[in-house]
Amino acid sequence: MPLIRRIDLRGADESVDYRSAVPRADFDVEAAVPAVHAICEEVRTGGVEAIKSLGERFDGVRVDDLRVPSEELTAALEQLDPQIRAGLEESVRRLRATCANELEADAVTDLGPGARVTHRKVPVGRVGLYVPGGLAPLVSSVLMNVVPAQVAGVGSIALASPPQREFGGSVHPTILAACALLGVEEVYAVGGAQAIAMFAYGVGECRKVDLVTGPGNIYVVTAKRLLKGQVGIDSEAGPTEIAILADDTADAAFVAADLISQAEHDPLAASVLVTTSETLADDVDAELDKQVSATKHVERIRTSLTGPQSGTVLVRDLEQGLAVVDAYAAEHLEIHTVDASSWAARVRNAGAIFVGSYAPVSLGDYCAGSNHVLPTGGCACHSSGLSVRAFTKSVHVVDYSREGLSDVADHVVTLAEAEDLPGHGAAVRVRFE
Repeated sequence: MPLIRRIDLRGADESVDYRSAVPRADFDVEAAVPAVHAICEEVRTGGVEAIKSLGERFDGVRVDDLRVPSEELTAALEQLDPQIRAGLEESVRRLRATCANELEADAVTDLGPGARVTHRKVPVGRVGLYVPGGLAPLVSSVLMNVVPAQVAGVGSIALASPPQREFGGSVHPTILAACALLGVEEVYAVGGAQAIAMFAYGVGECRKVDLVTGPGNIYVVTAKRLLKGQVGIDSEAGPTEIAILADDTADAAFVAADLISQAEHDPLAASVLVTTSETLADDVDAELDKQVSATKHVERIRTSLTGPQSGTVLVRDLEQGLAVVDAYAAEHLEIHTVDASSWAARVRNAGAIFVGSYAPVSLGDYCAGSNHVLPTGGCACHSSGLSVRAFTKSVHVVDYSREGLSDVADHVVTLAEAEDLPGHGAAVRVRFE
């Protein structure tokens, strides 16, 4: 029996809702709200001691000081494997280059003599970055959060990651090394919802932030939802997901390996193949049987691939396949087809698109120069991945002279009276009396 279930949409008509027909993880944020609300309240009212107690409860270790000492950051970088450091440095180099190209210049519009509006992009003042450390120490997420914030010009950066019992309650040393490499000095050994609450309320040494970014488990996602009135958030990113649109030219070994690469993240991770070829689907099943048994995290991967969130979807042609992947709105979408670039150009909904056989998602996770903090759960139909823009906000600067105001004064007065707001009109008239 194949590891991954199969769904046949070749006979589907236009009435079929592809969004509900394609596999999707059961990620019920609402169900977690009561527990996460209680955690956030504990942090708000109990401060540092509450965070320490919550860390002991959820991470199995009690931390003496939430903030990691600077000498520990320095030591972690000094002890970092040179090959890992080289990989991080190359990833940072590429990411900084793409981020620099995302910076937006002020847009100045002259509407007449003495009438100018400038659309200015301003960096957020202070951000809290979250880096998961549960099933795996996601050192790459340090880079993906920090680099665009730095390029945007954010002046104050704090980072939190779960305390590790293996390392005496500190953050994983590879994560600490990445922080030191990037010059991030404010690091906290705090995980889960309590980290998001610490950022939102300002607790102990950690001053309140303006924006929280970074992926996390359902507790982190729920805390973001509950606290976004207190603090800005990037998105509610849940378990990772990959969709692959493929025809009969695709390499089954490549496709299977890429499905496995995302399943490796989490038992709730979603791996979805959308293909026009039943032969490819069969070959991918055979490759999954062979490749999964040779992986390190066999049980985690099997749970993900056999779960309701994963599957192979058969479509009659690539036009239907495009409609299916657009409806699914995957976090990561790979295109393994003839003329992959043309099909990729027509995709509307995806967090990131990987074109052709030699652009696997794992490239984007580390060294493509793209960002891997992306919208999940279908949110790519309305949301974007993390970028420099996420760390900036827009301000309109209105610069009018007396002449400029006089050109539209009558219109302002008329519209103010139409809204029964005569004081608005008077504020203009007084300037010409």
